[in-house]
Amino acid sequence: MTDADRARWDARHAAAEDVVPLPPDALRGREDWVPTAGRALDVACGRGAVALWLARRGLVVDAVDVSPVALAAGAQRGADLPVRWIRHDLDAGLPELGRYDVVVVQRFRAPALYPALQAALAPGGLLVVTVLSEVDEGPGPWRAAPGELRAAFGSLDVLVDHEANGEASLVGRRSR
Repeated sequence: MTDADRARWDARHAAAEDVVPLPPDALRGREDWVPTAGRALDVACGRGAVALWLARRGLVVDAVDVSPVALAAGAQRGADLPVRWIRHDLDAGLPELGRYDVVVVQRFRAPALYPALQAALAPGGLLVVTVLSEVDEGPGPWRAAPGELRAAFGSLDVLVDHEANGEASLVGRRSR
């Protein structure tokens, strides 16, 4: 990531409101699919709304983002929770941190990371991905082509595969 991009994200996170712990969008109404113990990875976590929700649910969370401003906001809000805030430029790949029971990527599209995301899942692990999509919106540099998530993660047991209104979500479980 360029220094200008990093500065833009830092400025955006500095101006944002307080972090409210929330489940990933693709799991709203399906929160019981998420275990109450184990390890979770929140990729491109921003200010940590999902990371904090996962930790409050009982998971030990690694939250990864490039913005120190975002990570500091999450760390301040969740100082009493089991979250490790990790500054890492995902353009360099996914940090090798082990296997996880839950991996979440919300509104960050990096097809080069798709194999690493799947490899980071423990047996029985849950992957939750939501990205911008070309479906109903048209092409763009950050938008997934129709069927992109299914093609990338179709070897998982797919529980949710939804594309509409400029957004694509996939929830899948790795076989035990």
